[in-house]
Amino acid sequence: MKKRNFSSMKMLGAQVQAARKAAGHTQQQLANLLNVDVETIASIEQGRRPLMPDFASRMDDFLGCMGMLSAGVAKLPDIDQYPMYAEQYMVHEREAVALSFYANQALPGLLQTSEYAYAVLRQRVPAYDKDEIEVKAAGRIERQQILHRKSPPTLSFVIWEPVLRIAVGGREVRRQQLHHLRECAELPDVTLQFLPLDSPSHAGLDGPFVLVETPDHQHLAYTEGQRGSQWVSDPDEMSIMARKYAMLRTQALTTHLSLGLLDRLLGDQ
Repeated sequence: MKKRNFSSMKMLGAQVQAARKAAGHTQQQLANLLNVDVETIASIEQGRRPLMPDFASRMDDFLGCMGMLSAGVAKLPDIDQYPMYAEQYMVHEREAVALSFYANQALPGLLQTSEYAYAVLRQRVPAYDKDEIEVKAAGRIERQQILHRKSPPTLSFVIWEPVLRIAVGGREVRRQQLHHLRECAELPDVTLQFLPLDSPSHAGLDGPFVLVETPDHQHLAYTEGQRGSQWVSDPDEMSIMARKYAMLRTQALTTHLSLGLLDRLLGDQ
């Protein structure tokens, strides 16, 4: 798996620790101010966890660092790492209290079987080598632990029907994936809806996105495109994304009818 330069992370962590102590806070006090677990602060200070740009900005404000930590994050050297935006998304995904997905190309990673994940990653141009695919597929499946933890986030998925019909990886991979979706739909914190092909309305034509609610109730959106991805945090833009998702949920089948569609597709196998 790709990683950030560990020695640089330790150096930045030491700067966080020095700034915290200079401001007169314990790790627990700073964690309380930022509304995070104390382990988050400890991990950052020890260089075991990357300091994300948005969190660095908040620390700068609380600790009076005048942008020092944000500048440090921006200057971190990279060594064969995930792009910063993807790394930041995975941190937010692990900690989120709510995640809302709209997908129109492939199933969200949190719902994929290992075989489907492998098949999707094989479509990449230029191609990943076999070892890269295996590592990335394993990492994608590992992320799914949040579905089964003691206090999982609230998860909502709206998926365009063609995604269910594309036989990525072949007929057997698709069959297994549909069965897996049926199982995921029974999880207590998961809401699964499908936007049917014959729907006359479609609020998601601009592409897939994820809405994220953080533990301190900050609302963010993550969008992906052909040549890159971006975060949305501006309140006006977030309002548009939230309204778009609300519209998609009304245009999609109900959860009950969505299960019926899954069952029909499984019956056709």
